[in-house]
Amino acid sequence: MRICMIGAGYVGLVSGACFSEFGFNVACIDLDNSKIESLNNGIMPIYEPGLDDLVARNVEAGRLSFTTDFDNTVADSDVIFIAVGTPSRRGDGEADLEFVYAAARDIARVMKPGAIVVTKSTVVVGTNRRVAEIIRENRPGVAFSVASNPEFLREGSAIEDFMRPDRVVIGVEDEAAETALRRLYRPLSLRDAPLVVTSLENAEITKYAANAFLAMKVTFINEVANLCEAAGGNVREVASAIGLDKRIGPKFLHAGPGFGGSCFPKDTRAFAATGKRYGARQTLIEQVIDINEARKTAMAERVLENLDNPSHSTVAVLGIAFKPNTDDIREAPSLAIIGRLLDAGVTVRAHDPEAMENAQKVLDRVTFCDTELEAATGADAVVIVTEWNAYRGMDLGKLAGAMRGDKLIDLRNVFQPQDVDAAGLKLSGVGHR
Repeated sequence: MRICMIGAGYVGLVSGACFSEFGFNVACIDLDNSKIESLNNGIMPIYEPGLDDLVARNVEAGRLSFTTDFDNTVADSDVIFIAVGTPSRRGDGEADLEFVYAAARDIARVMKPGAIVVTKSTVVVGTNRRVAEIIRENRPGVAFSVASNPEFLREGSAIEDFMRPDRVVIGVEDEAAETALRRLYRPLSLRDAPLVVTSLENAEITKYAANAFLAMKVTFINEVANLCEAAGGNVREVASAIGLDKRIGPKFLHAGPGFGGSCFPKDTRAFAATGKRYGARQTLIEQVIDINEARKTAMAERVLENLDNPSHSTVAVLGIAFKPNTDDIREAPSLAIIGRLLDAGVTVRAHDPEAMENAQKVLDRVTFCDTELEAATGADAVVIVTEWNAYRGMDLGKLAGAMRGDKLIDLRNVFQPQDVDAAGLKLSGVGHR
């Protein structure tokens, strides 16, 4: 069975590489010539731990390839995955499905009879039925199947998530699509990964509902952190205690500066917009969106409150990526925080182990440094925005020695208060006094 992935971005590249690891022949298609050239030279367009080795191994084995040849590749494929971007549409927050529908039209031109067309992109409810309509309109009388197979990959641990998923969700309407997808995911049955077979609509809604729920969980613990600060509690201890309840669980209960990245912000907006469109408003998620944006601003104000004279102060920002183990800065809290600091006249020095190249494209008034100590040199305050492991092991004594001031603003609660005190620094954390 031959597979093609339309879109060699994060989802298409990781999914294609993992399917090839299962032993399938996979071709990843992208219209970006420079991206395909880089991939064919072993250069990854994204930072994802283990991805370069996984790709190299399967390219060498002849199971994985990269191409710009859309027509011939699709025509030769049994299963065609759509893995293109679905960014937020300007104005209303709806998912922009332009690239999905364009892919459907192009697939219809060249697909072979009996092809299985699978949407892996994150799409709102009703999209797969529209994909089927587009294909029928452009290729009447030709047999094909459509399916929905949403991804649940976390940046920074995407390969592990694909290989050892909590569940695999497939939305199908006919036996051909179900049989093909069961075959593709059969290797995971050896690891007892649950396979949820459902309708197209249920699969589409499941993806958004899952991300919206997790975003809500992050926002909830940030609200609890505010109460802890006001009342004298400690959010880490509270989160640990409530996370022991099996109905709640410990994941996504880490207070911080708010969520960002390529999924939660756009998916919550799309979920809320879909609710409005169907007359079933998701008011809880609407509040999550508003609270999260306010959270980023509040964290920037917290930094400013720790500065005696912002316009004559230097702040070292450690961590720009929205989370560790990725170079993704899309809607990262760091961008909102740095922007507010710059507007207040603060001199900003920054470091990130992987995301500085991307950050330099959008932050033109920031001094980027090769190490965290270089960033901290002469700083009045150091702000931990992303909890990279490299920062967890920092020598706080050396950090204090490099600084001009003594403020450590730990927005991820990386350090213990007693350790910060011992280094002669003054700590401002999240969710505790």
